[in-house]
Order: sequence, then structure tokens, then C-alpha cells
Amino acid sequence: MFGYITIDREELKGKDLDRYREFYCGVCRDLKDSCGEAARATLTYDMTFLAILLNALYEGPSGITEERCILHPARKQRVIRNEYTAYAADMNLMLVFHNLEDDWIDEKKGTSLAAYRLLRPAYLKTSRKYPRQTQAILRYVKELHAVEKKNDRSLDRAAGLTGRLMSEIFRYREDIWSEDLGQIGFYLGKFIYLMDAWDDLEKDRRNSSYNPFLSICGEADYEMRAGDILTMQAAGIAKYFEKLPILLDEELLRNIIYSGIWVKYRAKRAKMAEAQRTLQEAKDDL
Repeated sequence: MFGYITIDREELKGKDLDRYREFYCGVCRDLKDSCGEAARATLTYDMTFLAILLNALYEGPSGITEERCILHPARKQRVIRNEYTAYAADMNLMLVFHNLEDDWIDEKKGTSLAAYRLLRPAYLKTSRKYPRQTQAILRYVKELHAVEKKNDRSLDRAAGLTGRLMSEIFRYREDIWSEDLGQIGFYLGKFIYLMDAWDDLEKDRRNSSYNPFLSICGEADYEMRAGDILTMQAAGIAKYFEKLPILLDEELLRNIIYSGIWVKYRAKRAKMAEAQRTLQEAKDDL
């Protein structure tokens, strides 16, 4: 489900792209150190965004190290690592762990079960550090399964559960910024869930899997309605981001919030439009 909160490379300046890679590598290195080499494959763009956001808000240490990595053995990579990249790595592990559990329960994926078992010791160790976030994740898993079991077609029900989960994760500490960070997480969580549901609609329809968009996908204005619903969540993210006194990495964060989160959506819409044109041309040739 995760992986939609990324950058728009075409609109990102070189220095900001380098900066993004430094954070991405930092979270990746923290994952390796806490969970082992295999855990690095689980890194999501969403938690890289969280690391950049927290670092910008709290103005974390700007020190950059150069480290070698198994993926780039030829030369050292510039890396940013601090308490915010470490926190993002821990949250990444906890979310991915339960996502793998979900994949096994729902689809009986053997690879998901194997990865779940591999990450379990690191998850148990990490979860003890974050009782509030751990309880939020466990509550989310239980409530989401209940919604799916009832085949609840409410667009807001499951999306709201994901929103409340991400709200707890984005509230890094209890301070004057926790409310706004929580709201960013809330709308971002809803956006992620709904974007994933929109993206997986055809697959879920074929597999008779749960998807709240199935309740409206047959309507003539479905694509417009789906786009409007996603836009409302994106507007919520932007609204609360703009309330924060962020100057550090401001352009990088704006690239993600205002454009990057739509990259996969735009790509799929373009593909759908091209398929429609091809179909129409074939009909015209008959």
C-alpha cells in the first residue's frame, strides 16, 4: 500500500535531488543497522518523507557522512543520519512488518510470510521502544480487518483508519507542533489508502478483493469523483504543512506534497487515456 509519497524528479532541482538521496540513504542505513541487510529492501518513500519533514521542522543536525554500501560499492555515498532518520527507519519496519502479515493473511503470499518471519525479531525489539505507535498499529490492523470482513463500502471508513494510524506516527513528540504533524499524517494516510484503492481497482475486482471504490466505479463520473476525493486529501496535507514554520528543505518538501504524490496517478491516467485513444482508433478503422 505504501510508496506513493515520493518526489517528482522532472521538477526537482539537482541540489534538492541530491538532498533527497542523502536522506533516503540515511534511512536505508539506519534500517540496515537496526534490522540487518535484508531489511533495506523494505524501505518506502513515505518514511523518507517523514524523515525530511521532521528534520526540517526540528532543524536536525546537518552533518553529512560518506559511506559505502552494498548497492553502490564503487564509491562512497553522501548520507544524512540523525534521530529523525532513525525514527523513520523504525516506523518503516513496523509498518512493513504488518503489511507483510496482511499480505499473507489476505493472499497467502509465501514471500510475504518468509519476510515476515525474518523481520519479526527486529520488529519485537523496535515495537517496545514505541508503545503509543505500536498500539495504534495493532488497533489499525484489527479495525481494518473488521471493515474488510463486513465489506464496508464506505470510502471514508478504511481510509480514516489509515489516517488515524499515520497521525500517531507523524506525531513525533508531544509539543506545539504535534497537532499539525498529526493532521498531516491523517490526511496523508487517507490519501495513501485511497490512492492504493484507486490504483488496484481492476485487480481487486478480478480477485473479488475488498476495495471501497467498487461501490462507485460503475458510475459515469467515477474517475472525476475519485480524482476529487484524492484532491481533498492532498489539500489537507498541504493546509497543515503550510502552518509549520519550515524553511529548511522547503522546496524539496513542496515538490513532494504538491507534485510528487501525484506522479503515479498522472502516469496511470496517461496510460488509461492512451488505451482509450487506441481503442477509439481501432473502432474508427472498422
